[in-house]
Amino acid sequence: MLNHPLEEILHPGSIAVVGASPTGRGGGFVTPLIDQGFKGPIYPINPKYDEIHGFKAYGRVTDIPGPVDFVISSIPATAILDLMDDCVAKKVKCVHLFTARFSETGRKDAADLEKELLRRAHAGNVRLIGPNCMGVYHPKQGMAFNENMPKQSGPVGLVSQSGQVVGEIVARSAVRRIFFSKAISYGNALDFNECDYLEYFAQDPETKIVLMYVEGLRDGQRFTKLLKETTAKKPVIILKGGRGKAGTRATASHTASMAGSRLLWESMIRQCGAVSVADIDELIDVAACFERIPKIAGRRTAVAGGSGGSSVQAADQCEEAGLDIIDLPRDIRETLKAEGSPIWDWINNPADFSIAMGEEEAALRIMKLMAEHPDFDLFILFAMPPWRQTKDNFDLDQAMQRYTPVVSTKPAVVVYQDWPRNMTPDKGWFDEVSEQIRGKFHEMGLPVYASVIQAARAAVKVVDYWERRKA
Repeated sequence: MLNHPLEEILHPGSIAVVGASPTGRGGGFVTPLIDQGFKGPIYPINPKYDEIHGFKAYGRVTDIPGPVDFVISSIPATAILDLMDDCVAKKVKCVHLFTARFSETGRKDAADLEKELLRRAHAGNVRLIGPNCMGVYHPKQGMAFNENMPKQSGPVGLVSQSGQVVGEIVARSAVRRIFFSKAISYGNALDFNECDYLEYFAQDPETKIVLMYVEGLRDGQRFTKLLKETTAKKPVIILKGGRGKAGTRATASHTASMAGSRLLWESMIRQCGAVSVADIDELIDVAACFERIPKIAGRRTAVAGGSGGSSVQAADQCEEAGLDIIDLPRDIRETLKAEGSPIWDWINNPADFSIAMGEEEAALRIMKLMAEHPDFDLFILFAMPPWRQTKDNFDLDQAMQRYTPVVSTKPAVVVYQDWPRNMTPDKGWFDEVSEQIRGKFHEMGLPVYASVIQAARAAVKVVDYWERRKA
């Protein structure tokens, strides 16, 4: 077990939900625990009910006969001090405060209430997550705050000031077959803050990649130190909320955070070796690349599988992103010439397969030679959707076989564009097969992107990280 206060807190033996109810958000904290399969006792707390979701309901935390490790508070802020006194008496280890309307309101009385809450918690040796947050998602432990969150664990850890952001990232990542060790929403960070969570994930052996959504810092100096230490061991990908004037105003009312200068922030992130992203789309794109391709040695990139204008655009977009689209190595041309390829002097990088004129074997041979060549550090592969095919003549396994020799030899990312869907009579079948193709690539350990520019930008972030770490 890790020697960190969060380790015990994130592995509770029992959980009480205060403000639980058969319906609504209070009930919503009980049903996810049931759905996730939490193995310890679950105690709903609400004096209005005798039973909630099949569990005996109690009037107060102190009425529970057994020990309580973790409490989820879903009651109004006006009742929070009485709850904290009960938690202290019950020797609760941690309270997750979904309860809101504290300092984020900007009101003095609410801020004073928050300070008194912290004072009583510290005096009674109770730790706090929040307030104003969704709390903990820990699939291996059976903890979740929404129903139908993935039960599968993975190597990615997530820390976010926003609970909505956690829910969105977890749900959208699951579509890309990216799963989480733990994901924590921490809201106002009254007790544990971004530094504590980063410190924990830096030590956590189940977490290989750390994602963060941060609106403001409670302790900038400590955060900078921890970030440098963490990025020397594992990638940290950060999305900053409140980068502009409107966003800064929004963070103050959302989580009582004070956002700093954008330029200072970006400079700090670079100096600490972390990866900065612009939005949730890019956060997930970059996480997918790190998770599937732990290391890319350099920027020299092979691109193959496109045709015509798409190859030209691919070259432009890759170079603009920061990759190096080198010429096709001379020895590949000589090999193609010796083998009698009619396009040995014509094909280049990107490899435009429209000039292969439907010669499948010739195209596959070129891809294989590019994938095996030591001059290339990365392979960007266009994967073809089942265009102009039907469920009667399409063979999924045969379609995937063409890619196996390519992707098994070098770090590779896949670009799968489903725009031909609009020209397909059976769109339902097309969508089903497209999902199967993406799933096959995921099984092969490859990140899949909808466009070249997404793939290139994600790959460059991985290359940049390893270059800084090596330096």
